[in-house]
Amino acid sequence: MPKMKTNSSAKKRFRLTGTGKIKRNKAYKRHILTKKTTKQKRNLTYSGLVSKVDESNVKFLLRIGK
Repeated sequence: MPKMKTNSSAKKRFRLTGTGKIKRNKAYKRHILTKKTTKQKRNLTYSGLVSKVDESNVKFLLRIGK
């Protein structure tokens, strides 16, 4: 049986924290920034966590756990 491959796009988008949570970057910071407020753009800079609902899907793509 061959090894399972990690999804290439997922490994570029997600990182694991020390406690096992999955960290992600926020969307909507790439273009059309002129109509967004400075506060909105600043808050999009920080990273967030993947929600509990999506966590199992991301873990499958990263081949984490069983």
